[in-house]
Amino acid sequence: MTREGFDRIHDEIHALWHVERPQVVTQVTAAAELGDRSENAEYIYGKKRLREIDSRLRHLRHKVEGITVVDTDTQPAVPHVQFGAVVTVEDEDGVEKTWRLVDADESDTARARISVQSPIGRALLGRRPGDVVEVELPRGRTSLEIKALRYGSGAP
Repeated sequence: MTREGFDRIHDEIHALWHVERPQVVTQVTAAAELGDRSENAEYIYGKKRLREIDSRLRHLRHKVEGITVVDTDTQPAVPHVQFGAVVTVEDEDGVEKTWRLVDADESDTARARISVQSPIGRALLGRRPGDVVEVELPRGRTSLEIKALRYGSGAP
């Protein structure tokens, strides 16, 4: 996972645990003091929201256990595509696209970040500039030529 992705998860954990969860606990406590809990919508909704928050926290904490954080700004360059690489490809129509390969949770095509677990990401891993990869996409099979490869800081 990239440093940016790890920091985003860490920030979400902090916000859920230190901000949102205490607010919901306060709301549930206040709703419980009103009496009959079986028909108290605020109490019922608050308890449901607490379960959702706790479930999300478990998921996020499990996600960050044992991960390796890759600082893409200082990642050493290698001659083949690996996690964190910025890859420029040209499709069969001559259209060039540039993506950074990231973890599935960080994937965001609007920010030119694709998952190493995606069909394109898997096809690019281990390849070098000049290689042509065949990729099966929902719209059909396509060929992509790797035009450029770089590591380090900078967009995308």
